[in-house]
Amino acid sequence: MGIMPIHERLAELWTIRTRRALTCEEQADFEHCLAVNAMHCRMLANLHNLSLLASMTSDREWQHDICRRIEKLGGSPPAPRI
Repeated sequence: MGIMPIHERLAELWTIRTRRALTCEEQADFEHCLAVNAMHCRMLANLHNLSLLASMTSDREWQHDICRRIEKLGGSPPAPRI
């Protein structure tokens, strides 16, 4: 999975903001992109925490399922614990 469209728009708006003030519509888009990005980061962090729990309880099936969900969201699975 490549860069998400929401992140492309966020980068575009940030670049525009360095040159001029955002319009009201652009500012609303910017705030929306930030909110979606924060939600995405929280979901990935939660999945990483669940993956750690699955690893600590030696539940390989659950951990593989969680890693698939992480990859589907565009994240990288956690490094294996030794």
